[in-house]
Amino acid sequence: MSFNVHAVRENFPILSMKVHDHPLIYLDNAATTQKPRSVIESLGTYYSAHNANIHRGVHELSQKATAAHEEARAKVCRFIGAASEREIIFVRGTTEAINLVAQSYGRNNIGPDDEIIISEMEHHSNIVPWQILCEQTRAHLRVIPVTDSGELKIDEYKRLLGKRTKLVAITHVSNALGTINPIEEIISAAHAQGVPVLIDGAQAVAHLKVDVRALDCDFYAFSGHKLFGPTGIGVLYGKESFLKQMPPYQSGGDMIRSVSFSGTTYNELPFKFEAGTPDIAGAIGLGAAIDFIEGVGLEAIGKYEQELLNAATEKLSRVNGLTILGTATHKAAVVSFVIKGIHPHDIGTILDRHGIAIRTGHHCAQPLMERLGVPATARASFAFYNTAEEVDVLVDGLAKAQEVFGYE
Repeated sequence: MSFNVHAVRENFPILSMKVHDHPLIYLDNAATTQKPRSVIESLGTYYSAHNANIHRGVHELSQKATAAHEEARAKVCRFIGAASEREIIFVRGTTEAINLVAQSYGRNNIGPDDEIIISEMEHHSNIVPWQILCEQTRAHLRVIPVTDSGELKIDEYKRLLGKRTKLVAITHVSNALGTINPIEEIISAAHAQGVPVLIDGAQAVAHLKVDVRALDCDFYAFSGHKLFGPTGIGVLYGKESFLKQMPPYQSGGDMIRSVSFSGTTYNELPFKFEAGTPDIAGAIGLGAAIDFIEGVGLEAIGKYEQELLNAATEKLSRVNGLTILGTATHKAAVVSFVIKGIHPHDIGTILDRHGIAIRTGHHCAQPLMERLGVPATARASFAFYNTAEEVDVLVDGLAKAQEVFGYE
């Protein structure tokens, strides 16, 4: 591979550590990604050099902290192609972003017998908020089915769209299978009927170039910690025309313009949705992560990760008794699998003893597991700091697991 993965790895301190006396092989990137040194240092710089609250201080430290925080917002805006920084809302992560839309937009625009369309492959974070909203408003969920290969049945989706449809909420990339959904087609079909669309981009932004204006999505949500940034910070993009009409999701300091006992007026965008002291350091760290990713190049990252995915798929397919779940034509670098006679948790435990970190379980996608007829899978998810050699070590580790269970 021409991509200089070893130069990239030098930026990630944790990748040089050992686990159970073996070099760490980190293949749990769909759960959270590791952090480059520049991100780690950005947090230390904030806390050691200009730690202060933002937006409301006239002193030097507050001014510096505010500037750094808002510079991070500008970086996010450019990174996803938003029209304005007013469309970038800092939240704790994808989960809070979806809940914000459900409770602010949903409670005010969705009523009895209206319908919300999601899919069988959604993460629980893009299921439960809509279930709660349906209970509150007496609306109904409609679910796009998936094929055996883990692709959406687009014809079924188009049949679900109707006069009662008030919102479509769909994942860009499946966290459990790696399927890359045709969201351009999904958005276009919804907009043809005047239906807004929210995209769960948690698994996409670190691997694909996202341009929210080109996609024409109405909302886009993602988390910093899956983008090589800190935990506890995330982003909701919303078209300004929608955000202006939506009431605050939470209330408190900084989301107000004025308060009296006779009433309150709210702040302008984006601050209307950012009550209280935000995760200032997290936002700055997210900005540093974006700088790092752009320095490497998303096009180069995507190409390299596809090479890793192809190698892993080919080599894992040769493992006797192993079945890959999720064989969509368009996939991100995620491979979910089961091995005959070995529970996924046992696979994960044995691999861990050899320094290999994968994810096992239902991946917060229990309806999808039910559709596929399995209680859980083992999932190896790759990032641009993983190597072809690590794929080989994974395959060897699976052979050791089979030996433990006497698999022939």
